[in-house]
Amino acid sequence: MGMGREKKGVRRVMGIILMVLINKITWGESRMVGGIIECSTVTAQVSACSTFITYGAPDPIPGSPCCDAVVGLNAIASDSVDNRRSICGCLMGLIATYTANATAISTLPGFCGISLGFNLDPNTDCNLVDGEGI
Repeated sequence: MGMGREKKGVRRVMGIILMVLINKITWGESRMVGGIIECSTVTAQVSACSTFITYGAPDPIPGSPCCDAVVGLNAIASDSVDNRRSICGCLMGLIATYTANATAISTLPGFCGISLGFNLDPNTDCNLVDGEGI
């Protein structure tokens, strides 16, 4: 009985830490450098999905703030191969940083009914991401 409460407490603390880190990262002043999207912008977009990423529920659905943010990333990725590669690298960085939440992060495009043009998989080489779908 005590372990269930302890687990919930740890999850709650991890969620708070995740939100603090996301908010800290998103205070960057510039959204793009030389036309390439910065990771702070990607992180800010993904922060709309923090409840799902942290707790695995509720599932994001098209039209939700989370999916609207993921669709926004897709629009930015469609601007150029460089943006697509940058978004790929930023999302891979989030997956590497939040390995316990990697599955949730990688399922976001599917839940939202879009494809970013690359797989959110630890084995994806973002340098090989091309302009397909642009």
